[in-house]
Amino acid sequence: MSNRTFKRLWTASQKDLEKLAVNDFEYQAIEAQHDRSEIQGQVYELYLRYIVISNRLEEIYDQMVQPQKRILIRKLLDNVLGRVLELKHDLVIIDISEFSYNDAVVEKLGLTPLAMEINVPKYFRREKEEMLNERRKFMDDILRRIGALDEEVIEEELSELDAIKIIQTHERARQGRLRAQFMKELKLLKEKGKPDSSRDKSATGLNAAMKIQKVWRGYATRRQTRRRKMEEMILIGMIPPQVTTTRTAVDELEDAKAIRYKQQRQFQEEYENALVRVKDEIYSKQGAAMKEDIADEIRTWFKEYQKRTGRLPDFPSEEAGGSRHLLSRQATESEMSRSSVMSSRESKLKSSKDSKLQQKRPGEVSLEEGLDKAFKPVQSAFLPEIKNGIDEYNDIWKGKDESQNLRQTFYDDMIYEEKFTDVETELRRIVDDIMRQELDMLQIALDRDRAQKGKKSKKGSKKARRSGKKGKKKREKDLTPDRTTESLFEELLTNGIIKKFPESPIDSYVGDMSYIARSSLNPTPGDVRHIIKQYCILPMGSETIRNFGPCIKSLLLAGPKGSGKTSLVHAICTETGSVLFDISPANIAGKYPGKSGLIMLMHLVSKVSRLLQPSVIYFGDAEKPFMKKVPKTDRTDPKRLKKDLPKLVKNINPEDRIMLIGTSNCPWEGDMKLMSQTYQRFVYIPRPDYGALSYAWKELLSHYSGVQRQFDTGAMAKISDGYTIGSVVRCIREVITCKRMLQLRTKPLTHLELINALSALEPVYKEEEEAFMYWWYKTPLGRRRSKQMEMDEARMDIENVTKKKK
Repeated sequence: MSNRTFKRLWTASQKDLEKLAVNDFEYQAIEAQHDRSEIQGQVYELYLRYIVISNRLEEIYDQMVQPQKRILIRKLLDNVLGRVLELKHDLVIIDISEFSYNDAVVEKLGLTPLAMEINVPKYFRREKEEMLNERRKFMDDILRRIGALDEEVIEEELSELDAIKIIQTHERARQGRLRAQFMKELKLLKEKGKPDSSRDKSATGLNAAMKIQKVWRGYATRRQTRRRKMEEMILIGMIPPQVTTTRTAVDELEDAKAIRYKQQRQFQEEYENALVRVKDEIYSKQGAAMKEDIADEIRTWFKEYQKRTGRLPDFPSEEAGGSRHLLSRQATESEMSRSSVMSSRESKLKSSKDSKLQQKRPGEVSLEEGLDKAFKPVQSAFLPEIKNGIDEYNDIWKGKDESQNLRQTFYDDMIYEEKFTDVETELRRIVDDIMRQELDMLQIALDRDRAQKGKKSKKGSKKARRSGKKGKKKREKDLTPDRTTESLFEELLTNGIIKKFPESPIDSYVGDMSYIARSSLNPTPGDVRHIIKQYCILPMGSETIRNFGPCIKSLLLAGPKGSGKTSLVHAICTETGSVLFDISPANIAGKYPGKSGLIMLMHLVSKVSRLLQPSVIYFGDAEKPFMKKVPKTDRTDPKRLKKDLPKLVKNINPEDRIMLIGTSNCPWEGDMKLMSQTYQRFVYIPRPDYGALSYAWKELLSHYSGVQRQFDTGAMAKISDGYTIGSVVRCIREVITCKRMLQLRTKPLTHLELINALSALEPVYKEEEEAFMYWWYKTPLGRRRSKQMEMDEARMDIENVTKKKK
């Protein structure tokens, strides 16, 4: 795909985004709605349309090479993804469920399940690949040093002299073979004249040639027959067609992407060098004149103000805007006064110490609100920024003539405008400091003449100092102030708290999204994968989304053994490049003993996870700390972290890209009230149905080229009903070993082999499934849904009684 193609795609996406933003502003302005079923369709439509646009913007940002365009596209992409999460949390409140469905909206928009799934931006990992490689190498070195990692044998590189010797040896051997062949032929020529050997040898050679021809012609005929039979089966639809041409096209596309990635890096380096060069040129050529102009402007304003009021003005601080704020009038609007919603919200989040303001941030579903309370959309933090991005595109890029820039390199004029403003701002800050000193000197001179006014000003300054002391905030005590991040990281890695995880993308969690509406208790694997992307991967991967979007600090994944909970944790770490901290009871047993040791452990986990963001704090067997009675056979002391887990989650700031993720096979054994204080969201992963199992069998067996295409995966899906996908994976790995893989061509795979291996595994029994359902209705969202269903039933009964009376 060419630069022109992505330009057209961006233009079409901007048009769709502009229309969608208009509809979204109308949605934000609606009045409170009591009937939530009516508003659900509108919110779900906005949600799906934003997902489609975000997927397009992600593709454009991944392949666009022009560096200045990519800045705007990245800004739009992050804000659109943030808006998707805001609408998702609106849907959770409306549907009282983690999973939302509306088939009518999907049919109206003409979307497929594949188009409804949000794509994880590739820049999450691609832009920090070097840092991840260095961290991986550092971990391998430490693990190898302590003997926890097998040392890989690295072949030494040959020197030029050794390579020449090897080439000489092979060349001499080749010449020796040629010499031997020549001598053999010479010997045959000498013996050719003997009368005994001529007739017999010619007859023997002819017979041998005829035998070779016979074998070859039979083989070629059989091969041609098999090929014709295969073509006939493909023609009538009995066998799916070969994918060799598609695979070749995919390879070519990957090569083209690699070339564009290389261009991106090259153009980005040129752009960054140009930023430094242009800024230095402006400083050297126009810096002195700009400083004089700014100083003259401020002095002139001082004189006018003194003539008008008879006193010197108060010079604003740098935080208040400095001379820009000083020179602005009520009728005019300075650049400093034009603060965006993002900046104002950021200042509120930083300066606010009231917990109530943080509770208003979306991300938590509270049961304290009345269920019959009208629904009102939460004010979006991303929608104004989306509008600013649309305006910037219309002002700069929409009608820009790019016929002279076919390579899509940077534009010098845009860099000059940007850096001229930056230089002016920096010089104004320097001049402001000089002007403050001049103003202080003038004020001191006036105070000498007016002694009484001078005293009052001193009193006022003392009051200001007192008020400044009250605003100081107590910092947390650092137990390791003199240690480096590397030493702390090494200690936690050596003790097994930081773990090296198998890298697996989120798409390795196989399964389609639902084709029809479902309830919150039977989502498909694709639905679970989609919600993990929204709750965990997107906020952890983007600082913008985490700072201003819905904040989820902790999540509990519950489901039967083999449902893929740990795989999802590894996928989250892989997609976001996170560090994995494992504080499961079984992992920390015997480590950091005693009360002081536990304090040090939690301090190290909290400190290092904040230093190495993004970070995932994993807690396996999440129900154990909250059990009423721990079994005597359990020696891990699971209640050790009972009080520290809620504190750990509470100390995670909204802007920290840190998340506590727990997993549980039997969550009903823990006290739900205590678990709700630690985990904000609960996601239930049920056993897969027939469709999910059929897809899993087909997808997993397709990785083995020797398995026949005619293999009936539907039958295996029916037989494995009640088993998890983890059991399917384990069954396939046990059957298709390396030796069995080599025999697949001559001895095809049979259902009996898989059934025998599957019968040795434990299925999900009906009692366990009922226990999960009963537990889910005890979660905060489940209790809220139960109350809503009771209210709906009571309302229906009242309506039926009223109709009968009429």
